[in-house]
Amino acid sequence: MKLTVDGTVHDIDVAEDMPLLWVLRDLLGKTGVKYGCGIAQCGACTVHIDGEAVRSCQVPAQDVWGAVTTIHGLGTPESPHPVQQAWIETQVAQCGYCQSGQIMQAAALLSEMPDPSDEEIDDALSGNLCRCGTYPRIRAAVRVAAAKLKNA
Repeated sequence: MKLTVDGTVHDIDVAEDMPLLWVLRDLLGKTGVKYGCGIAQCGACTVHIDGEAVRSCQVPAQDVWGAVTTIHGLGTPESPHPVQQAWIETQVAQCGYCQSGQIMQAAALLSEMPDPSDEEIDDALSGNLCRCGTYPRIRAAVRVAAAKLKNA
């Protein structure tokens, strides 16, 4: 089967029920996509499929319906996505394990809702768990990213 991941078309040969998470991590080396709980409860494995934030641990490879974007394809070190830049400026990460999923969820939120309220941010990111408790900094970073996107 063919999968487009971060702008590159890959011809992969895997069991059709293999979760997208393992295709990304084990076959394509996209280790920024994290394994968390394996049951779509923590959000660490969040990626975009056609711009929609999804839990890659629960999407079989055969069911991928569009282009996949991971944290590797959201921006580059030389030109980070505004959400990634806001995360750096706000120094959100502590241990960092959940951050790629948080960033992907935040980017999807801002693409649908350019100026969310604090309640809308909390609601949109409620499925992404952070054991370090960086939620206030995550909310602040989303606000910074929203301003960056508005001024872009």
